This record gives sequence, C-alpha cells and structure tokens, in this order.
Amino acid sequence: MKLSLLIIILSISMQAQVIFDFNKKSDLQDWIIVDDVVMGGRSSSTFKLDKDGLGVFEGNISLENNGGFSSLRYRFLKRTIKEYAQVKIILCGDGKKYQFRIKSNGGDYYSYITSFLTSGEWQEIVIPLKDMYPSFRGRRLNQPNFSDNSIEEITFLIGNKKNERFKLMIDKIVLE
Repeated sequence: MKLSLLIIILSISMQAQVIFDFNKKSDLQDWIIVDDVVMGGRSSSTFKLDKDGLGVFEGNISLENNGGFSSLRYRFLKRTIKEYAQVKIILCGDGKKYQFRIKSNGGDYYSYITSFLTSGEWQEIVIPLKDMYPSFRGRRLNQPNFSDNSIEEITFLIGNKKNERFKLMIDKIVLE
C-alpha cells in the first residue's frame, strides 16, 4: 500500500508544467516582440493568435543596417523547475532554424540558448535544459550550461544571417 501511494505521489509531482498553452482565448499581452530595430536594423515581425488559437510569430528578416534578427519574448513569474529536465515545444515551422532561449532571472544580461530546425510539419521539439549554453549577443560565454532551479523568461529568435521571411506556429510549451 505504501509503495503504491509513493508511486502515485511521484507521478503527480512529475507531471508536465505548462509554460504556455495557446488557445482562442489566450492573453498575449506578456509576449513581446524585440526586432533588430533596437540596434538600427530593418527586420519586422508580428505575433498574434490565428483562427485555431495557435500563436503565430512571423515576419521578415533584413540584413540592412547591420540587422538580421527578430525575437519573441515571454516573461512570467519565476517558476521552480528543479524537478524538470527538459522543455517540450509543440510547433509548426517553415523549415528554418530558430533559437530557443531561457533566463533564470529576467534581468540577466545573458540567456541560455539552443537551436532547433523546423521541418515544415508539426513537431515536438524536446530541449534538455542541461544542454542549453550561456550566450550574449551571439557569443558563447565561458560559463557552465544551464543548471539553475528556476526560470522566468523564454524567447524564440530567428537570425540566420540572411534576408528571409519566416513563420512559426506555436501550440504548447511545457516543462517535463
């Protein structure tokens, strides 16, 4: 009996923690676009819900004026994540490469990042937290990979060093 109760408690505590689950009633006010225009670039993007309730991040990357990136940032109340090992993102991309970034503290100057390639089809992207490395302005920092017990910001970024249109549809982001 005690072993069964322990298994039930462990399975409940190890369930996925939803960071964001998009639907037709999702409030997007805490999602912020940061394009290269902050540095004089000419890239532009938007973020909205489509008719099915998916988050759609799309736009145009321009290398003009030393530009070349667009990002979508979501800051939330700090979440304890010590019992989770990975982030799972359900999305449909356009065959392009994107970065996923996290911050333990929103005020940190650096992010922990990893890249993923989209296929043009719906995918489950699984990102081990321990594999995310610290980076600032495109440069890897000489610090350990992610090992913190909390996060309070996630970011999607595209910056493939070329002029291109992009579209990323996001359904759900969870910690597992």
